[in-house]
Amino acid sequence: MELIQNTPDLSAYLAADEVIDHDHPRVRETAARLAKEADDSYAYARLAFEFVRDTIPHSQDSGDPRVTWRASDVLEQRTGICYAKAHALAALLRAEDIPTALCYQRFDVVHGLVAVRFNGAWHRQDPRGNKPGVNAQFSLDGEHLAFTPDPRAHEMDHPVLYAEPHPAVIEALKAATDRPHLWRTLPTAL
Repeated sequence: MELIQNTPDLSAYLAADEVIDHDHPRVRETAARLAKEADDSYAYARLAFEFVRDTIPHSQDSGDPRVTWRASDVLEQRTGICYAKAHALAALLRAEDIPTALCYQRFDVVHGLVAVRFNGAWHRQDPRGNKPGVNAQFSLDGEHLAFTPDPRAHEMDHPVLYAEPHPAVIEALKAATDRPHLWRTLPTAL
């Protein structure tokens, strides 16, 4: 599948905003701590991915009712669904000048992940969090995502790479009073 930037301006994939708030002190501190352990940007990207995947539980898996959506809040509260974890990873990567896009897959609901740009190409990564039956890995040599869409079930990969989170995702996250409420209002299409 060919991935398509929703804006040709690569700097948009480095920008901070209300959601991907990589200018926030909590994001900057976390990024600086991870960067000390990395020899280069590739190693940093892997460390940031593994940090988000492994140390921030997916709220559905852990039973946490809180809904986070801003990257700094995800890092502070240590919880989030796929979208929130993707926002946190995007902020950590952008904090170290690694172009990062938000992208989506459609299953029964829309699933969120990121794409990082290295060597002139985009590489999708899924920081959702592993569990039995889910084994997402950081890779620049082929995808190792949490889920593979089944076209026969009308599941699909969305090819668009967004510089900002999709409005339907943010609307659902901001409106949710808790995770059970969010589960009833997750976007089913983009």
